[in-house]
Amino acid sequence: MALFADLVAVEPAPGGFTADIDRTWSVGRKVHGGALLAVLASAGRAAYLADGGDEGVQPVVIAAEYLGAPDPGSVALRTEVAKRGRTTSVVNVQAVQGDRVYVQAAVTLARRDSGDERYVEPTPLDDLPATPPDDALAWDPDHPAAKVFKVGRVAEVRYDPSTLPVLHGRTGAAQTRGWVRLREEPVSALFALLATDISLPVVANTGAIGWAPTLTLTATVRREPIPGWLRFRASSPVVGQQWFEEDHLLVDESGRVVATSRQLAMVPVAAPAENA
Repeated sequence: MALFADLVAVEPAPGGFTADIDRTWSVGRKVHGGALLAVLASAGRAAYLADGGDEGVQPVVIAAEYLGAPDPGSVALRTEVAKRGRTTSVVNVQAVQGDRVYVQAAVTLARRDSGDERYVEPTPLDDLPATPPDDALAWDPDHPAAKVFKVGRVAEVRYDPSTLPVLHGRTGAAQTRGWVRLREEPVSALFALLATDISLPVVANTGAIGWAPTLTLTATVRREPIPGWLRFRASSPVVGQQWFEEDHLLVDESGRVVATSRQLAMVPVAAPAENA
């Protein structure tokens, strides 16, 4: 089984680092967008540390532009430390295969939040149990979707079935809710970054089923999650004819917000090809 620790274990190379991305971290034939976020964030921190950075500083924001969808395998990660500050630092990272830049991102590093929040509002996940109930829909390796969504071989994903009317041939709100964790490893803030893109495209509930290419994705990971399940909610406030925004909210078993994201994606026009 592929391990998340291996995914984010970048190796030094001329101009930056390299990563070897197992095909398990893919959707169809292409690398999962959230997996790329985690790899880019790991490379950003590695570049910061190589430049003499503080070990206590971690990725807290990553803003990525997806110029294409790379294949699993070796990816070159070109890095440049753009800012070294006392509170925040920024590293620019490019994911390259062959002669093409597939993703470019700015990784902001700082000390993550801890302790009690000064202020917090109710979230749409407050009424969702901290762990999945017996009737949660398991998106596991035996599920037919696993041929396309291979990440489910490494991460346990459970959905609130009431948020997937598409499975019963109905339409509904452009939102999903559920739970996610790694099968063999503890969750971490880097995994939370991956999970800010864990849901199937929420526009499936509106009848738009298929691959939804991401153009831009900005994710924040504000604190280290406690061990256990992460609850997620993915939603789209507006679905146009061509574009939609999708937001992810993740909380850990304590109920604290761990990570958030917003992406702009294209409404699906075709399903991804299978590659078992």
